[in-house]
Amino acid sequence: MTKIKLCGLRKMEEIKIVNQWKPDMIGFVFARESKRYVDPETAALLKRNLDSAIRSVGVFVNEDADKVASLLESGVIDLAQLHGNEDASYLKKLKEKTKKPLIQVVRAVDRMVLKAAEQSTADYIMADSGAGTGKTFDWKILSEIRRPYFLAGGLDEKNVGVAIKELHPFAVDVSSGIETDGKKDPEKIEAFIQAVRQQREVNI
Repeated sequence: MTKIKLCGLRKMEEIKIVNQWKPDMIGFVFARESKRYVDPETAALLKRNLDSAIRSVGVFVNEDADKVASLLESGVIDLAQLHGNEDASYLKKLKEKTKKPLIQVVRAVDRMVLKAAEQSTADYIMADSGAGTGKTFDWKILSEIRRPYFLAGGLDEKNVGVAIKELHPFAVDVSSGIETDGKKDPEKIEAFIQAVRQQREVNI
């Protein structure tokens, strides 16, 4: 059953919305260059008000491993999503500091890159078109992946059902697809989650 991750949450009203719809995961972006950046103190406050059934994911870009581990071990986040150039040695170092799950993001540019990503020591991999571009990529190149993966990049309520039907990803990840004018849109959040759940029922 494909899980749902809503990324880029920054405000308390957004937490109230997701508490109502209960996706499996939400994401806090800790990369300062992102327009969706949230500082650790705000993330901690949002986490305290998040439904306990929803897991929080921290999104990082080439962040110091100690800082990532600190946020994981303090409970601000439950998983870390690595969106930069983190290599095998970085993953090894981080795994020595925390046992919490790690997601390594892979730019889905061709089959060779994705096949190499299958060897990642991260708990999960995420196939994405780029660093929050909000654009889809050729899903056909995912056909040879033999490990569970998150699907990201250009998903919205209109295409997520097709993605699940064709690819059966472990999880789908959305950010810009649930926004209007750069802000999280309650109606789009509802529509996205409903689209995923409807396809889940078809796949049962």
